Amino acid sequence: MKEYICSRLVKSEDLNHHGTLFAGRTAEWFVESAFIAAASTIGDPERVVCLNIHGFVFRTPINRGEIVKFTSKVVHVGKTSIVVYTRLDMELNKIQPVEGFITFISVDADGKKVPHGLVMDEPKDEEEIQIRERAKNLK
Repeated sequence: MKEYICSRLVKSEDLNHHGTLFAGRTAEWFVESAFIAAASTIGDPERVVCLNIHGFVFRTPINRGEIVKFTSKVVHVGKTSIVVYTRLDMELNKIQPVEGFITFISVDADGKKVPHGLVMDEPKDEEEIQIRERAKNLK
């Protein structure tokens, strides 16, 4: 599946009381990036709702002035569900401080689950195979 990339500059207004990137802002950007991948794959943002954010863990703080890049792609589909893998990379420090999965659901105009009709393509490499296996095992 296609990768979607969103980049952000960490500014003063994005910081917490420790002077590092606020977790809430990171979560907002993380979900937004994953939503773009899900909605673009389905073809209609009105048909996508977020169900679950899985395993959102910070490995290292992110400082003001850092450029962060969110890379998202659909890695698993069910009948109505879409699982998106997103990773955050720090462009300047070449560190990957956050990664995780978000499950979205395809809905109709009334907000009821509906089949999306998506079919996964073949994984392109061993890393993608492993990510897809992790996605299949989410609860």
